[in-house]
Formats: sequence, C-alpha cells, structure tokens
Amino acid sequence: MDSLKHATGRRDRHEETPDAPGWGAILRDVKSEISLRPTLDTGFDISIVVPTHNEEPRLGHTLDRILNFVQRQNWNSEVIVVDGASQDRTADIIRAYTLRDGNVRLLQISENRGKGFCVRNGVMNAQGRFILFTDADLSTPIEEISKLIHALEAGADIAIGSRWVRSAMQTKRQSVARQGLGRLFNLLSRFVLGLKFQDTQCGFKAFRRNAARSIFSLQRIEQWGFDPEILFLARRSGFKVAEVPVLWS
Repeated sequence: MDSLKHATGRRDRHEETPDAPGWGAILRDVKSEISLRPTLDTGFDISIVVPTHNEEPRLGHTLDRILNFVQRQNWNSEVIVVDGASQDRTADIIRAYTLRDGNVRLLQISENRGKGFCVRNGVMNAQGRFILFTDADLSTPIEEISKLIHALEAGADIAIGSRWVRSAMQTKRQSVARQGLGRLFNLLSRFVLGLKFQDTQCGFKAFRRNAARSIFSLQRIEQWGFDPEILFLARRSGFKVAEVPVLWS
C-alpha cells in the first residue's frame, strides 16, 4: 500500500495520453451523454465513485466513513458522488460536503437513468490513478478497498470484490430468493458471455484509470445489468481482472 503514498510514475499498460490515437474518438463518443472534465495530472492516488438515488437517510454516514478512512490512510483522494435525479435531499447533502471538503465532488444527473449510467459518469470524470466504485450503503465496507488496491499494485488492471470466492465472509446473507436469483444471473452471465467469475454483481470494483476509461467509454447498459457488460468488455480488451474475496453485509 505504500506505493499509493509514493507513486512511482510508471505508465500503466494500454495507457493512452490525451494526445494518443483513439483518445479523441473516446471523448467524442461519450460527450453527448456525459459532461467530461479533461484528464489532468492531479496527483490523486484514488478516486472513489458513489452512485446515489434517494439516499438521504444514510448518505451522511457513508460519506463520513469514506472520508475518515482515506484521511487515516493519508491518501490523496477524491470522492465523486453521482446523484441520479434524487427526489429527496440527497443532492443538498452532497453539496454540503463539497463545501466542507474540496475533494468531494457532486455530479448531478437531470433524469434517473439507472445505476450503470451514474457509475459511468463518475468513472469517466475521475482523475485518480486508481478508480473504485462502491454502493452507497457500503454493504462492502470501504476498508476492503485495500484488498483491491493490493491486487492492482500486484499487476491486475481491474480488481472486483467477490462475495462468493469465500462465502463465509458474508456477515449478513441476502434472502434465499435474492441469493438464488443472483446465482442464476451469474450462471447465465458465465454461459452467455463466457465470464468465469463467481460474482459479477458485487458493487465494489476498482480499476487502473486507463482500463476504466477504455471500458466505460464502451459501456451501454444503464441499469442493473451493467456489471457483466464491463467485465465482458474487459475480457475482450485483454485486461487482467482479479476476483478478490471481500466482506459483505
């Protein structure tokens, strides 16, 4: 983990600079749907993307936990909270945090187009060397990010949290019906898309920035099924994906 505090400056595999061939095409492809900031040499170690929709009751606790954790790690980080047209005070809460902490950013979507669309917006605007997206309920504790970062530093382009590599790490199980539906969906994903992962749906995934930009520029599914799509795109693009067991509750 020390390399997060002392970046080596090594260029990632497949990485493009803004002047590299293909970068302009990627930006043109998404600019009609996503308000992109140019990629800058910000020096951010990590970007944490949190998609939200009507998360008023728990969002403050979630952001406090994330910000306290990254502060303890002494990481140079940004937290990008994407509001998918919430009908409650979610956006107001995020704005209050942006005033308290300059590394918290609000991306507001004018219509509710789904979690996949929110994640895509957040990831494509992220400036960190590593980019994580996590569910707003922190069903996987933010502290588990260290495991994914370790996998990235060990050579993976993408590290995905998994509830099923070691199922005993699920401290609170879903209902039998939800578990069954999830396992069925995973089997279909493995059969139809050729994915070999035990858990495609865990909302805790981390990427090297170059891999994230490459994959999410091609993502099209905006709702619940976007996770298998990005893993399929990763495999097709030749990125190395590590499946990492994480706590889940």
